[in-house]
Amino acid sequence: MRVLTWNLWWRFGPWDARRKAILAVLREQRPDVVVLQEVWANDEENLAGWLAGELGLDHWTWVRFAEPHYWQRRTGGDTSDIGVAVLSRWPIGEHASVRLPADGAGDNGRMALYARVDSPAGCVPVFTTHLNSAVYDSATRCVQVRALSRFVAEHRGAGAFPAVVAGDFNAWPDSDEIRLMGGYKTAPPVPGQVFVDAWEYAQPGAPWATWDATNGYHTPGPSSRIDYVFLGVPGPGGLGAVRSVARFGHGPVDGVWPSDHAGVRADLETGVAR
Repeated sequence: MRVLTWNLWWRFGPWDARRKAILAVLREQRPDVVVLQEVWANDEENLAGWLAGELGLDHWTWVRFAEPHYWQRRTGGDTSDIGVAVLSRWPIGEHASVRLPADGAGDNGRMALYARVDSPAGCVPVFTTHLNSAVYDSATRCVQVRALSRFVAEHRGAGAFPAVVAGDFNAWPDSDEIRLMGGYKTAPPVPGQVFVDAWEYAQPGAPWATWDATNGYHTPGPSSRIDYVFLGVPGPGGLGAVRSVARFGHGPVDGVWPSDHAGVRADLETGVAR
């Protein structure tokens, strides 16, 4: 099962040209499940729905941020909504969402989204989110990770396939908020619920930055890896184990950078021929 996560940079920059580049990259990746952040929607169109239709991923769900005004002001008044989405090759049996706390920081109404993907390998609980972005908001992101962890615990179910939690965490791998997800360097927010960063299985020396200074839209600052695919403990026979992981979307398409982020691709063990 191929799972992708990608932040699409909402409606910033040359968005009409960018969405064509986004589609070209996603087609090349041949995903089964895609989780997206900074997805726009308005009265005429939802980018998640458009991508799903173009990619032949017939099942999708999305949730808008509760406070989109932060992004709208930055584009000079674009009134489109912003949110997160899950696209799937297989039916989405159920879905739910929760608003994440801001803990006194800038509250953009950020959300976490759950989708139960009914795949040939069984039900796969998939979660995506987009945490606060300010470099000084680590404490807020820790509060959000705790809320996200409780949300996962409520919806992951008792199936054999581990939960997949992916998205833009806006945090470096050694940060407190990412250590909370792992639960092996500090106590996890939900006792017994721990996740492995899929990148631990990357080829040594593989390009790792998803927030990359070589990107044409990159703002000043160092390159870093802030986008993740996390997996729970594998099921029987290694179900849901990471087979490979790599970044994608890290270059222009016909001269157009698709997004200000690169994405992360993880291939997971299903026991079913792809």
